[in-house]
Amino acid sequence: MLRPWKLEFEIDRKLDKAVYLQIADSIITDIRSGRLKPGDALPGSRNLATTLKINRNTVVEAYQVLINEEWVISKERKGIFVSDQLPALHHKRINKSTDNQDQPMKSGGILINFDDGHPDSKIAPVTELARAYRQIFSIKAKWQMMGYGDEHGDIEFRNMIAKMLNHQRGMQIHDHEISITRGSQMAMFLTAQSLFISGDHVIVEDPGYNPAWRAFEYSGATLLPVSVDKEGINVETIEKLLVQHKNIKAIYITPHRQYPTTVTLSLSRRLRLIELSNQYDITIIEDDYDNEFHFGYRPILPISSFPELRQYVYIGTLSKVVAPALRIGYLATKNQDLLQKIGDLRKIIDVHGDVIMEQAVLQLIKEGAVKKHIKKATVHYKNKRDFTFRILKKYMTEVADFTLPEGGLAFWIVPKTTLNWDLATTLLLEKNIRIIHPKQYSQNDVNGFRLSYGTLTEEQLEQSIQIISEILTSLSQKT
Repeated sequence: MLRPWKLEFEIDRKLDKAVYLQIADSIITDIRSGRLKPGDALPGSRNLATTLKINRNTVVEAYQVLINEEWVISKERKGIFVSDQLPALHHKRINKSTDNQDQPMKSGGILINFDDGHPDSKIAPVTELARAYRQIFSIKAKWQMMGYGDEHGDIEFRNMIAKMLNHQRGMQIHDHEISITRGSQMAMFLTAQSLFISGDHVIVEDPGYNPAWRAFEYSGATLLPVSVDKEGINVETIEKLLVQHKNIKAIYITPHRQYPTTVTLSLSRRLRLIELSNQYDITIIEDDYDNEFHFGYRPILPISSFPELRQYVYIGTLSKVVAPALRIGYLATKNQDLLQKIGDLRKIIDVHGDVIMEQAVLQLIKEGAVKKHIKKATVHYKNKRDFTFRILKKYMTEVADFTLPEGGLAFWIVPKTTLNWDLATTLLLEKNIRIIHPKQYSQNDVNGFRLSYGTLTEEQLEQSIQIISEILTSLSQKT
């Protein structure tokens, strides 16, 4: 088969980036620039490995990343081809420059709480963080640390966040385009208060993340829910809403792992969302709440990493990475007017963040302690995810549908029949098991629930999943 395309690329061994990811990203660049067009064939893995003088398995891994991210497709006995379903971006590529849900889980089987997907505090690097905090407090001159700081956070810490976003998530952001907040929910609230006025509309996923909805509604905005399927939020519905409503200000999405269903927004829908955002001049608010815990080749790059996207607010958190009780979140945006409003509002409610804690976390990042912890935690959670999946297949296959998530700390469970969830949650509480009521995810009827596993032991998971299966089976037989 004729393959006229040649890879104009040299591997940089000095980069702190796996070779297979360098290959994958180079091919993505050529697809996005138009050098590689839909339907074009890529070189065979053996030929490309020979050309680059690398092991063939490295090329196979690169191609698997491209397949996972939907840039290419594999045709049996024919080869690897650029996907022919990618919508064309018409812009040239630019240079990159419920009230009782908070009750804590009790040990000993007294109360098993399936939360939103919280990390396990028992493996958090608390000792290292405490040591770094004490060192920063002692080393830094007290007159430097006790004065008021920048409303957007310590500049050195923001610079480190920018480097992390650029290196690991493909973004091109600068420290002056970042604001550090006390958790991602504060970032959401500040964004809503600075972006919306009464009468504005914001498109949200349904089912979706209720705390974000409350922040938007508190600012005076009206929610426009859009359904979610196996490819993520329904973009066709978004297009119709944009035609019908002239005052839609933003779209709020969780594209990496949609909350609560865990599905990943497909590439074609990502690209179409970018076009719609640019066409209608609306902001994409991207909540990337659990990017770090990914068990496949790599996390899908954020929509905010696409250079074509003009208006976005990217929100993340370090709370799940370092320690659950640590309230450090951040937002990133190119919109300096919006960032100025956020800074002004921040000064009213909180003059500046926890400078000492920011410096302590910064020290852990520099020392490599955070990177080491993420590697350890990823293995820990992957093992627990795999265990949970085996238990779900053992007890729940006949009564509910579920898939193996590529990351995160929760499964989305959909019973095969529509249940009475008021009765289901009551029966589970009688067995000392708490799940989040589906009505927390949507104002409509949602027949599914989020089963988290991060904070629970294997014994708790097996015991509770068996009981859940029995109750769901009993209720299914009554419908």
